[in-house]
Amino acid sequence: MTAIDALITGLIDYAGLYPPASLDMKAAVRNYLEYSHSAHSRTLGRFVVDLDRLPSLLDATSNNVSAMKLSGVATHLADWNELHRLVGQGFAIDAVEIKGALTGEIGRIAMHVPPGIDIYFEVPMDPPPAMLDAVATAGARVKIRTGGTAAEFFPSTQRLAQMLAELASRHLIFKATAGLHHPFRGRFALTCADGSPTAVMHGFMNLATSAALLHFGGDAREAQLVLEEEWAGTWQITDDAIFWEENSWSADELREVRQQFFAAFGSCSFTQPVQELEALRWL
Repeated sequence: MTAIDALITGLIDYAGLYPPASLDMKAAVRNYLEYSHSAHSRTLGRFVVDLDRLPSLLDATSNNVSAMKLSGVATHLADWNELHRLVGQGFAIDAVEIKGALTGEIGRIAMHVPPGIDIYFEVPMDPPPAMLDAVATAGARVKIRTGGTAAEFFPSTQRLAQMLAELASRHLIFKATAGLHHPFRGRFALTCADGSPTAVMHGFMNLATSAALLHFGGDAREAQLVLEEEWAGTWQITDDAIFWEENSWSADELREVRQQFFAAFGSCSFTQPVQELEALRWL
């Protein structure tokens, strides 16, 4: 496996049901199944869907849900017995992403999720330390938001770097979501609509590289520098390693980062990040 393969395999959880794409279920399912048979299918991760919309997923797949690896989104008030029932019906729910949980609820909720399912608790960008400690104690993972449909939803590089450092210090695995359609930091349109406002967005390569740096002992200040880099030429790719300035990570190290720290990112577009990697001749 090459270094870039180690980094991107299963990296993108497809969230076409969510803004700004906001596709209907049939269109999103059709896209996911097409991507799963495309030339770059190795980059595709889970299909992200609200747990309470799974009945409509059955209709969209003609009852063939076993072909889709799912990440179910739910609030902290979800009926976890229903999750057990859905798993028993054959839904390949590989992960759950839980919104709105208070620190004191995290351990209890984690106990009700069926074994073998990765549990992500969505936390604010500046969470109380006790909240991260509770996630770690529960053996769960963290979900962070790195953007949205308005400029104010994008955290500063300083806040994001500090958050990543807090996760690394606790050996917490995380996924990110929102605003990561592009490999590198830059100013881009917030939606595909004509005349869309723009914002400076984080790049998923910036995020992955900063995660690698922190995982292997770097600090928040160094991670912030990586997050702020906008020039693609700062990165170099060979079969054996990925380089950023004087830093480098081998394929084995990148695989470790993916398995032990930066699990995935959610995106309402799969084609845009893939096409931009193709344009760089990294795929």
